[in-house]
Amino acid sequence: MPDDTTYAQRDDRPAESRRVRLGRTFDEDAEPYDRARPGYPPELYDDLAELAGVRPGSRVLEAGCGTGRATVPPAGRGCRITAVEAGPRMAAVARRNLAGAGAVDAEVVTAEFESWPLPEEPFDAVVSATAFHWIDPAVRTAGAADALRPGGALAVVRTQHVRGGTEEFFAEARRCYERFDPGTRPGLRPPAAADVEGSDHAEEAARNGRFGPTVLRRHERDPTYTTSGHLELLLTYSNHRALPEAAGNGLLECVAGPIDGRYGGRVTKRYLIELAVSRGR
Repeated sequence: MPDDTTYAQRDDRPAESRRVRLGRTFDEDAEPYDRARPGYPPELYDDLAELAGVRPGSRVLEAGCGTGRATVPPAGRGCRITAVEAGPRMAAVARRNLAGAGAVDAEVVTAEFESWPLPEEPFDAVVSATAFHWIDPAVRTAGAADALRPGGALAVVRTQHVRGGTEEFFAEARRCYERFDPGTRPGLRPPAAADVEGSDHAEEAARNGRFGPTVLRRHERDPTYTTSGHLELLLTYSNHRALPEAAGNGLLECVAGPIDGRYGGRVTKRYLIELAVSRGR
């Protein structure tokens, strides 16, 4: 959930002092992550083709592929993909998912994007789906520019929990966070999609000086979760995993109660999915 409603309306900006430590938590339970995290809508891959030129035969570098949620669909569309993932467990699941989908021209490299040596042949596109904010901000945009051919595209996908779905439940859940997570600020609630500010990434790309204007495109999704599914989803978030065991267990129990009791065992969560594409000069 977002840190608060006044912090630029985003929940994908980890404090730099905690970025590395929190980013490493995802690899602890790769299988639940793969089960619980929602994928991306087909329209996103149409946007990647239109805006970033990610089409059959394109040579694509994916930065932080996780378990391959955004890797399998482009591979299925005929892209040639090299996916870099720092977590060995996540990378193993991504390889399995690609193999299960019959991808024949995709490889997953276990390495940190910041230190992975770039191959001599440049890429047509660098894609990072819900992962760019975990890469060192001092090098991520420059590293992407270094990897691209002239005119290639950096495509960054970001997701945000926004207002919608079972809104009453998330208002109740706020009190659980205030009780068990000391980092929660009073008044926590998801922002409206229209209020989510996305210009920070465009400004970062512009500061690099090697990209043209950034084009943004947005989609919303409303997946529904059972009680167990929602709890499993929460355990894939770094801030939940970082809680002490007693606080984490108390939070999950507190959140589960209303779902089972007042919402019939199912809640719907609305996501904003934002694609930002910056073409290299």
